[in-house]
Amino acid sequence: MAINVVLVEPEIPANTGNIARTCGASGAVLHLVKPLGFSIDDKHVKRAGLDYWHFVNIVVHESLDDFLEYKRREHPEAAAYYLSTKAKRRHTDVTYRDGDFLLFGKETKGLPESLIFGDYENAVRIPMLDDPEFRSLNLSNSVAIVLYEALRQMGFENMR
Repeated sequence: MAINVVLVEPEIPANTGNIARTCGASGAVLHLVKPLGFSIDDKHVKRAGLDYWHFVNIVVHESLDDFLEYKRREHPEAAAYYLSTKAKRRHTDVTYRDGDFLLFGKETKGLPESLIFGDYENAVRIPMLDDPEFRSLNLSNSVAIVLYEALRQMGFENMR
């Protein structure tokens, strides 16, 4: 098993390429939920991932509903955590387990509020300065922060 990183409708190819590289280096599975703001073959995605693409396990879902059905059907026991600046709990306030899903929204809007508030217990945020001018962190940085916290909690198994 592995931690699952889910990008819902990502828009910026370089972010997705960086996230793919992080997933490859950590053993995480990368789920991409359409519509994507670019082609997976986009040169910017490929360049950002460098020569690590063969290490990345990528699963593409046609829509958010398709992904949610896949998760219910294939991984009903796994928790899903919804990253949002609107969440009350910090990403360090939960206990991650192997096989869990970390969902991140598109760069311009985040995750749909219906998803976040539908399962508010599993909505988490990364702490930032309390200043309204800071809307959010970069998507690839956010994925790395939360993914590596999950891996730290699990003892960095199979990592050097």
